Amino acid sequence: MITYSAPDLTQHPPRSGRVTLGGFVHLPRLLDKARAHLAGKAGEYDYNCGMDKNFFNFTGIDHKEFLAEVKKGRTDSQMNSWVKKKAKKCPSEIRAWSEWLSQRGPGGTDGHAWMSGVIKKIGEDREDVTTFFDLLDLDDYVCFGGKG
Repeated sequence: MITYSAPDLTQHPPRSGRVTLGGFVHLPRLLDKARAHLAGKAGEYDYNCGMDKNFFNFTGIDHKEFLAEVKKGRTDSQMNSWVKKKAKKCPSEIRAWSEWLSQRGPGGTDGHAWMSGVIKKIGEDREDVTTFFDLLDLDDYVCFGGKG
């Protein structure tokens, strides 16, 4: 059984980056990784990775401050309220940023070459993987026994 209050990311992946909370994509995944990090059950998942930094840069929230709030045992709803107070972003800004992050992929030839190499390893015939969220979802699936 999955326990999201203290997820064990050695047993299952975090939620998809596409899942939203308060209009923010990636926030539920970030919360899963933060909770697992605090519980010592993050496995291969890194808290404050590049995708996380996109969230922290947009909201202006320090990753250590965020982790300290999560450590208090706050629920998703409580964290959503806290994030919205700290970020001071209007709904249209959150929506635009979430759309941007959802569609984000490699920007240049080096990034495309890297992503292509990863796809060839985990889902050789996949031509539908174009964004970082696509890649994360595929990688999560394959890492826990799925076939790409």
